[in-house]
Amino acid sequence: MKDNSTDMEITREAVYNALRGVIDPEVGINIVELGLVYDVVADSDRVEVSMTLTSPACPMGAHLADESRQAIQAIVPASVAVDVRLAWEPPWNPEMMSDEAKELLGWK
Repeated sequence: MKDNSTDMEITREAVYNALRGVIDPEVGINIVELGLVYDVVADSDRVEVSMTLTSPACPMGAHLADESRQAIQAIVPASVAVDVRLAWEPPWNPEMMSDEAKELLGWK
């Protein structure tokens, strides 16, 4: 009998939903609503995430990347490679936040 656990479809939506559980501890809002997640590529054997930080000097960079990786690994089979990369282009700015995040932070 074939093990279908490695053939499951991993969707971008599922990855984004997992990343909504990763909270930026300095701001208290998840990294998706903050606009820190630039891109997600997902298929049955790999997930790649390109994300940024509110500032290149952010001391939480390694922590957020690690939490993101763990959040994704929690929803995919162990055989799926998960790669979370920090990107600096384009630089993050407050306009990248969701309307909800802007409202919570008083930007609206």
